[in-house]
Amino acid sequence: MAIKPFHIHVSDDILNDLQYRLQHVRLPDQLEDSGWERGTDINFLKSLLSYWRDHYDWRAQESKLNNFSQFHCDIDGIDVHFVHERGKGPNPMPIILTHGWPDSYLRYQKIIPLLTDPASYGGNPEDAFDVIVPSLPGFGFSSRPTKPGFNNYSVSQMWAKLMTQELGYTKFAAAGGDIGSGVTRYLAASNPELLFGIHLTDVGIIRSLMTSQDTELTQEEQQYKKNASAWVANEGGYMSIQSTKPQTLAYGLSDSPVGVAAWIIEKLRAWSDCKGDLSQRYSQDELLTHIMIYWVTNTIGSSTQMYYENSHSLPPLGHIEVPTGMAIFPADIVLPPKSWAERNLNIIRWTTMPAGGHFTAMEEPEALANDIRAFYRPMRMEN
Repeated sequence: MAIKPFHIHVSDDILNDLQYRLQHVRLPDQLEDSGWERGTDINFLKSLLSYWRDHYDWRAQESKLNNFSQFHCDIDGIDVHFVHERGKGPNPMPIILTHGWPDSYLRYQKIIPLLTDPASYGGNPEDAFDVIVPSLPGFGFSSRPTKPGFNNYSVSQMWAKLMTQELGYTKFAAAGGDIGSGVTRYLAASNPELLFGIHLTDVGIIRSLMTSQDTELTQEEQQYKKNASAWVANEGGYMSIQSTKPQTLAYGLSDSPVGVAAWIIEKLRAWSDCKGDLSQRYSQDELLTHIMIYWVTNTIGSSTQMYYENSHSLPPLGHIEVPTGMAIFPADIVLPPKSWAERNLNIIRWTTMPAGGHFTAMEEPEALANDIRAFYRPMRMEN
């Protein structure tokens, strides 16, 4: 299938159905004074639901999203949705940005113009990029897989086809976080000749360190093992469910906009540098637009399948020789040990940011854009 332009237009039937559901909500009880301790706080959720029902304007958000140049293209049986914004500079470098969960391609909404048109934001036009932001299979406006097998590795092969066979780039840059970090690393491991370099904001949970003997680890890695084990025990319940029984979870979430909202905002709060106050980082419109991407496409269930696939069908990942930049944001989930990264990746840039959490491009877009520009600047002579 050839590349086809795409324009978001959610049907009135879907929006009317959502409005009906928001007007007929049945909420659980919450223990007194428990706040966010046991999950999403009911008072915060009630306030958000009230705004969603009475004030949120999807059509206005839809119009903003349609300002991006969007397309669909069939790759390996998936109708892949992607943004493709051309850079404004003398020789833009192509870069593919891969999102994670529970975000979507909107993770990069704020950073796209900073990368495509740096001169308009105080930068150098020679640092411009052609920016490609696909939606992962089963996420948002990409189609939902009907067969198993779509894991980080297989998606990385899809992205290689998108960039070379469909868009005609011979060499490109790649960046990502969360699931996007895994996809980007598999892309580098399997197709190094296609890449100038890769830029990452995390490396996920490093299972090999968690199962290693302390005597085999550096002091930094031993501390990581403790931190990661504590995080998985206290915060990793969602991961265990989505890696083992995503289908059971999908029934409840696919049928309840309140359930989707509660499932997502708890993670946005816990993983962002917001000190427990979501309003420090996100407006209500931002929160709800992220939730709406899942709701209007009915992809909250299919998005969780990626966890199952990555737990059950992912091949091992070897040492990565492609030049790698890491931007570490202090409030991210579990910060990777530099010693491990240097053993497993060809680290040529390591930046510790002053602020920001897991949703880097949403929280600190300028800082991330500046680091991406700086990392790839020496490589542009190859472009």
